[in-house]
Amino acid sequence: MTKQTFLQGTLILIAAGMITRLLGFVNRIVLARVMGEEGVGLYMMAVPTLILAITLTQFGLPVAISKRVAEADAEGDVQKIKRILVVSLAITGILSIFFTSLMFLFAPWVAGHLLTDSRTLVPLLIIAPIVPIIAISSVLRGYFQGRQNMKPQAFSMVIEQIVRILSVAFLTKLMLPYGLEYAAAGAMVSVILGELASLLFMLHMFSLKKRFKMRRKFMNYLQSGKQTLNELLSIAIPTTGSRLIGSVSLFLEPILVAQSLALAGITTVIATKQYGELAGYILPLLVMPSFITHSLSVALVPSISEASAKNQMQLIHYRIHQSIRLSFASGGLATILLTSFAPTILQWMYGTNNAAYMLALMAPFFLLLYIQSPLQAALQALDLAKAAMWNSLIGAVVKFTVLVGLASQASFGIRGVAIAIVVGVLVVTFLHLAALMQAIKFRIPFGDLTKMALLIGLTWWVGTKMKEVFHYNMSEHSLFLLIGVILSILYIVLLFILKFITKEELKQVPFFKKLIK
Repeated sequence: MTKQTFLQGTLILIAAGMITRLLGFVNRIVLARVMGEEGVGLYMMAVPTLILAITLTQFGLPVAISKRVAEADAEGDVQKIKRILVVSLAITGILSIFFTSLMFLFAPWVAGHLLTDSRTLVPLLIIAPIVPIIAISSVLRGYFQGRQNMKPQAFSMVIEQIVRILSVAFLTKLMLPYGLEYAAAGAMVSVILGELASLLFMLHMFSLKKRFKMRRKFMNYLQSGKQTLNELLSIAIPTTGSRLIGSVSLFLEPILVAQSLALAGITTVIATKQYGELAGYILPLLVMPSFITHSLSVALVPSISEASAKNQMQLIHYRIHQSIRLSFASGGLATILLTSFAPTILQWMYGTNNAAYMLALMAPFFLLLYIQSPLQAALQALDLAKAAMWNSLIGAVVKFTVLVGLASQASFGIRGVAIAIVVGVLVVTFLHLAALMQAIKFRIPFGDLTKMALLIGLTWWVGTKMKEVFHYNMSEHSLFLLIGVILSILYIVLLFILKFITKEELKQVPFFKKLIK
């Protein structure tokens, strides 16, 4: 099996993430054009329930599988790798059946009482069968990550989005005459089809790359897997805690938003529309650069785990510092453009700019979200998953406290929700950083903080001056494209001048390695 270095694996996932993120935006644009804000709101209200069920089913196993498979692979223990997979499939299989059944049973109550919009029932029922599909996929992803082969996961991500896009327009338009709830259900079916295609590809790659037969003595491996189960759970349980907090947070968010906005005197239809703009339009734009940070995090876990086992503290510090540096660099330009051109971007993508003020408000603070994922991955790799879990819990409590306190007031409304999300991001990121500082004395050098400020400040200043000069001579869209191109070039130049990307890192990419030579 082909194994990649830390940066090679990261770059493969970044390339796939970039493609899938762009395709994902095409998918969202289609949804927005076909169903409008209210339809997207119904769709987005059903999604957190699905994420909660998936989180409970996965049980934190992808990270645990990745870590344990990497350790077994380093020792050449093929039998242990098989035992890890057998135990993991048994766990996820049982949990997926259980939680899929719960989704079918409680969907009417969740739709009618918690989400306060009975139209979400149909999307909730339709999406339930996806849980076992994703459960099996997560085990395979953990296996390939542990073997440090990111290509199968990368290709499966692209395949999923292509299938989803090819089916979403047809299915939503087909079901729209029956009502918005059925159009949202059609969008959910496209998600299922995409995940199924991704799973089939992963199974095909697994059958080609595996070094053992899964069905042979399956039960024997399962019965002798008590120690393996304990090893997996030692990582999976606290990891699940962090993800469960995030999923419960997503699950409760539309419920608390609906209830709080109702207290503020906002009707159900308007609340659904406003939440659709925030969750369906604004947040996807804000988390757009996160595919890079997610890629770094996936590759970071086995890399830091190996360095920790060898007690290579200097390498651990370097990897965390490298991840923060690259994560910040990946989100800086997006932050500047989203802040400066919020109305233009929303109008161009979704045909409405009603929520532009929320995008401009939230974008600068989301710079800290981009470094949050690598920080959490570092904590998990250093067996500090419990600290990450408690940080996530504290952040969720603070977020919901602020949300209810502000969104229930008519003077804030949906803006209170936006502020609460920002506060949650800030709290969790700073707590993760504090945990690393305490555990391994990690510090972000003052020089790097200065360079980060210079990178953002200079790029933003140039963009502001260009906007002032050309504002009266060009349309908003033309101005955005012109400044976007120029700022992108300037930003890349500054990345090299300020050494956010080093020559040594470029040498790990075959194409640049030849050029540098």
